[in-house]
Amino acid sequence: MNKSFQPQRRTVVKRIFQYSALGLFTLLSPLVGSFVQSTQAQTAKVINLAYQSSGDLVKSKKAVEPRYKALGITVNWVGPFAAGPQLIKALNEGKVDIGNVGETPPIFDQAARPGLIPEVVYLTGRTPSDGTNQGIVVKANSPIKKVADLKGKKIAFQVGSNAQYLLAKALKEVGLKVSDIQILALTPPEARDAFIQDKADAWVGSDPLLAAVEKTTPIRNLRNAKGINTLGGFYIGRRGFVNQNPQLVRVFLEEAQKVGEQAEKTPSDYAKILVDEQKLDPSVAQKVASRRTYKLRRLTPAIIAEQQGVADFYLQKKSFRVR
Repeated sequence: MNKSFQPQRRTVVKRIFQYSALGLFTLLSPLVGSFVQSTQAQTAKVINLAYQSSGDLVKSKKAVEPRYKALGITVNWVGPFAAGPQLIKALNEGKVDIGNVGETPPIFDQAARPGLIPEVVYLTGRTPSDGTNQGIVVKANSPIKKVADLKGKKIAFQVGSNAQYLLAKALKEVGLKVSDIQILALTPPEARDAFIQDKADAWVGSDPLLAAVEKTTPIRNLRNAKGINTLGGFYIGRRGFVNQNPQLVRVFLEEAQKVGEQAEKTPSDYAKILVDEQKLDPSVAQKVASRRTYKLRRLTPAIIAEQQGVADFYLQKKSFRVR
């Protein structure tokens, strides 16, 4: 059943220090430090780490396994998830302890649980890209030449993801409302397929799917995420796990940052992983690697304010519906 994004359902990001791990974790030098007592004993014996179908460098590099093994912790990778909303659903069900998502899924999750302290907590930010790894695209021979031409058209994308934010902001730029388009709410792979099969007039896609389609299908990008792309997303955690196992969270963030720093220096390593694990064409993998960012970044009041701005935007555009 669809539910409108009504004011009483908004994400209370202004109370984020009370309700999220932003009040607990602010990455050590340079990234992870914690107000949680470092003497607090861990309670978990297994850590469930989520990954999306777009791939995960920490998983591919087996970066955290050695340190967790030394602590007597078993690592269980859960996934792949099609996108952030599916990952957060699993987190709320207790199947995931830590994962990474864009800025939109946590907002919609909190908005769907009015009056409740959310299970999702923010751990750290991820460095934003320049926006070229995402776009609103049409076929090259489409009569749709600009975003304004999307009025009345079918657009395929993952509802509740950063694809929705890009589309909503792009429509606003040209004076269109959500009610002016037809939404095909699909997972990222389903949305791509609908577009390729001409079941959708346009697709809001991102890498690696976008880069792969650029290689195989003549398309035109009406609007990428430059100037719209926001926070780069977040690593999130399950509240109960984070509160009871701060040191295990710390270990994960430290190792994720090391992997990110190395990938910034040698993005070709990530490209090779995409070729080996996702069977991408090498040229596609290189494009994905060149358009991606890798490092984490400390959560600051400015980032919190940006996330509040995203939540406020959705509140104002409450004709968008969440599933």
